[in-house]
Amino acid sequence: MTVVSPLQLFNVRGKTILITGASGALGGEAARTLTAAGAHVVLAGGNLDALEQLARELPRDQVAIVHRRPDTAADAEAMVARAVEVFGCLDGVLASAGVNKVAPIVDMPVADFETVMDANVRGAWLTCQAVGRRLLKQGNGGSVVLVSSTRGRLGHPAGYSAYCPSKAAVDLLAKSLAAEWGKDGIRVNALAPTVFRSELTAWMYADDAEGNATREAMLSRIPLGRLAEPDDFSGALIYLLSDASAFLTGQVLYLDGGYTAC
Repeated sequence: MTVVSPLQLFNVRGKTILITGASGALGGEAARTLTAAGAHVVLAGGNLDALEQLARELPRDQVAIVHRRPDTAADAEAMVARAVEVFGCLDGVLASAGVNKVAPIVDMPVADFETVMDANVRGAWLTCQAVGRRLLKQGNGGSVVLVSSTRGRLGHPAGYSAYCPSKAAVDLLAKSLAAEWGKDGIRVNALAPTVFRSELTAWMYADDAEGNATREAMLSRIPLGRLAEPDDFSGALIYLLSDASAFLTGQVLYLDGGYTAC
């Protein structure tokens, strides 16, 4: 009898994955991880220079760029069409595009609330709609990974009245679509990190009064005793986008060093 290594379950070689928000820290790390594992990636985002710079780091025959954010249905459809045009199919998506606007609710402009909800909820919904249409047409199942946050489960005292509800909505979008598409073999899960190093959070890693105070407050709630780095996502992304997670759907995977356990 031929023994097949269980590690084959984690194989993503030849799969085509769309990454929205690819110019961000998480999207960039996902692109590097997936191409190193043999996958094709389609990098979508609003910062063309950043997309092109990232693409230069990756194997040329494994990457394509689409200079769009999922702001409209046409944008989302164009992202999917680019994947099919270049690589012939689509196997999954990492929807990591999103924003935050921080202010006390009594001071927050309605426009800022709408910006957060449009980027984090409407953009994820539009991405799922376009990706779902393609995956259903292909008839081979697939994996959808939405990027949520520990703030979809926990409130925050520092003016997150837009961000926290938006990420809670992402969690329920994953659960709703998992239920809707399960019969078609399409899995939908949410990846929920706590703070990780990025351009937006660099100040929390800085060795100064503000960074040190904020970091120490966070670390007091993280059992593993450190903040996250982008490469902490690599294993979870391979797991969620490969057959290793073939029976996992509708779940929120907290990649948070134990933050939500406390």
